[in-house]
Amino acid sequence: MKQYKNIVFLCMLIGGTFQGISQEKTSEFPPYTIAYIYEKLNKKYPFITPIQPLISKEIVAKENVVYKTIGDQTLQADIYMPKSKSKHSYPAVLLIHGGGWLTGSKENQRVMAQHLALNGFVAITASYRLGYDAPYPAAVHDLKDALRWMRENADTYHINPNQIAVLGGSAGAHLATLVGVTPNSSLYGKNDKISDEVQAIVNIDGIVSFIHPEAAAEGKMASIWLNGSKEDNYHNWKEASPLEYVNGSAPPILFINSAQPRFHAGRDDMIAILNRHHIYSEIHTLADSPHSFWLMQPWFDTTLNHVLNFLNKVLNP
Repeated sequence: MKQYKNIVFLCMLIGGTFQGISQEKTSEFPPYTIAYIYEKLNKKYPFITPIQPLISKEIVAKENVVYKTIGDQTLQADIYMPKSKSKHSYPAVLLIHGGGWLTGSKENQRVMAQHLALNGFVAITASYRLGYDAPYPAAVHDLKDALRWMRENADTYHINPNQIAVLGGSAGAHLATLVGVTPNSSLYGKNDKISDEVQAIVNIDGIVSFIHPEAAAEGKMASIWLNGSKEDNYHNWKEASPLEYVNGSAPPILFINSAQPRFHAGRDDMIAILNRHHIYSEIHTLADSPHSFWLMQPWFDTTLNHVLNFLNKVLNP
């Protein structure tokens, strides 16, 4: 019992429960932390263990770096880099946490970022404004600003500005895909001086459409973030659907999915469009897995391997 409590406490720290501005508002929805996911899944999957922080002398961490200030709020990023004495630049990945657009924190992506850094990537986990404080499209603006910030600070953090991917899980996967298929769009605050374009997308169990028939289960959390139900604000539900923007300019994409069909909403239609334009894509579905599988072992290792194989293939590090 003591060991279990220690694991849960550690996971609460990883999940951002005590992380200043990343604290989630009290709401009807539970906090999206590693600890919560473990407790939720453990009864059905008694063999799982929560992912643990990576401790390695081969990576350098710079945490809680402010990348954006808006009003009286600061948005922070954690940067994990391969340890190197040279001025070599590396491909980079912006990691986006999930939580139904209303909860969650950047710390949920910390372990994945650490492992990416150990494998030759600059990995950056970014906070963004959550839906209770700032509904759609605030999060999209924030994450595009994070990409621009990465390019503006490429020399400081040894980033190759021409090799940047975006990765997300759950709602973070939806956001990663939306950001990835709307490069330099005036809809989301185009900046003529610096690009928010990415060269690859990793979608870990996130929908790509709010209005696709397969997305019928999306409900109250989406309604809060999108300023109304699908019936009351169809415009936002359609506008925030990545599938609406997929064309011949889309970057390669990797889908890693659970065995839960609702989180695949719109995926196959998106793949069909990519195939018509000869754009590379991959789909990996983990048998008998729940949503949020990437935050638990044994699924984390499988997820990491798929991510590394894909990024090594499309970014050519």
